Amino acid sequence: MQTPNDSTRFLRIAAWIWIGFLLAMALMDFVLYAQMKLPILQNPPALQGAPGQPPFNQQFNLPGQPRSPFGPVYLFYAANGVVVLLFLIFTHSDEIQRKLGQAFYPTLLLAISTAPILINVFLTPRFPNGPLANAEGMALRQLPVLFVALVLVAWEYDLLQVILFSLGTTALELGLIYFISVNSRNIFVFLFIAIIRTISFIAVGVFISLLVARLREQRESLRAANANLAHYASTLEQLTVSRERNRLARELHDTLAHSLTAISVSLETAKAYFDIDISKSRDLVESSLQATHLGVDETRRALKALRSSALEDLGLRLAIQRAAESAAARFHLELTLALQEPLPSLSPDVEQTIYRIAQEAIENIVNHSRAKKFSVSLAGSEHITLVIQDDGVGFDPKSSDSSGHFGLVGLRERAELAGGKLNIISAKGQGTQVVLTI
Repeated sequence: MQTPNDSTRFLRIAAWIWIGFLLAMALMDFVLYAQMKLPILQNPPALQGAPGQPPFNQQFNLPGQPRSPFGPVYLFYAANGVVVLLFLIFTHSDEIQRKLGQAFYPTLLLAISTAPILINVFLTPRFPNGPLANAEGMALRQLPVLFVALVLVAWEYDLLQVILFSLGTTALELGLIYFISVNSRNIFVFLFIAIIRTISFIAVGVFISLLVARLREQRESLRAANANLAHYASTLEQLTVSRERNRLARELHDTLAHSLTAISVSLETAKAYFDIDISKSRDLVESSLQATHLGVDETRRALKALRSSALEDLGLRLAIQRAAESAAARFHLELTLALQEPLPSLSPDVEQTIYRIAQEAIENIVNHSRAKKFSVSLAGSEHITLVIQDDGVGFDPKSSDSSGHFGLVGLRERAELAGGKLNIISAKGQGTQVVLTI
């Protein structure tokens, strides 16, 4: 079964509204006429025939019609019930919809627009004399269904079609009433009602049409915004992957590449001394083994640092504390920690950014600064501030060589992506201070 589109769903809703209206009106009619207990079929004054002609409500008596005055009431609801059930079946039939194709919606729209008028004009005048058996009653009996049809027209078509629908239903009703020979007094009553209904339908139809047009504009705007957002998310994901690759390259360069280079140089030297000074060669091999062990440890640490399990398991504060204490223990540095407890609630992306920047800044200290001590502080409420400071050799932030070695560009990009700002204060021989505000 096909998934119904918006137009089909609206047709189904219209069918159920039509059924609900008929049930409510039937209950009202049967209660009113049951209380009246009319013995014969009477003629509402507003529907008397023209001079020299039978009464208006007797012009449609069919051969064999029951003599009960309530026969036309039953016939009215039976006819409406058959039409609305067929309408409902059509809206739920994929086979009919497929066969009719583009004519499916106009066909059902024609049915819901004309059926109430035809049934009303030919059956309501034959009702027993009652509150809704006159001209006003005829208009009220069909008004809700025609209003639903008006909404269907406004949903699917333009403003011009809405106006044509309002005029066309009025012309159809007045034409039918004129040809069944209603006297001149009733013609003016029906004409007055038709003018009011037409003006009301046009006014309401214009308003609904404008609302639908605005809704479609907003839907198109939302669709375009979603497409742009998906494109932005895809671009951001690719950029993040690229930056993580660059970070991985820096980590491997600072650990594995350095260790392998040192080992290679040491082994080349040992090879050169192998036939000259076996003792010197042995010392160089021992040094290479120590460098190998150190390189393995550094590589494992770098690979472990690439995973955010510490942040996920411990939270931001403890993860930064562990990273700082681990670096201080490995390189015998003096550490000062000032981490606020508790920290305000932060989104996962922001926590990840703060942790990664702290991690990289600490690694820069142990790998490049030659510091003896460093400090890490984290605090804030509306704005989170991370400060990492060391007493190392420092560098010139304006130098073109500094950013390539220390990853300052990557740090700043991380901060900007999370809506933060990174400030790096350093000078040669005066240490370095990294300040992240986010």
